[in-house]
Amino acid sequence: MPAYTAAKAAIHGLTRGLARDLGPYHVRVNTIVPGWIITERQLNLWLTPEADAERARQQCLPFRIMPDHVTAMALFLAADDSAGCTAQEFTVDGGWI
Repeated sequence: MPAYTAAKAAIHGLTRGLARDLGPYHVRVNTIVPGWIITERQLNLWLTPEADAERARQQCLPFRIMPDHVTAMALFLAADDSAGCTAQEFTVDGGWI
């Protein structure tokens, strides 16, 4: 766990530092932080009925977070609609609590 949390903190710092350094060149730097994304592999190997019930209890939104949800965030960040967004972390996890 210490290595995971240290790496996560490093990404946060790198995102903010790069955004600061590259902002004058109109380069935006953001991070997408996915939660438990239900992929085909998840469905086949790990999403037992018990695990899915626990996911539902821990998540604010009542549906499974799928790869398309992360794709939509990436497309938003790539579009002009997000022109004012930089140095941010965008979490796509259905409101995990």
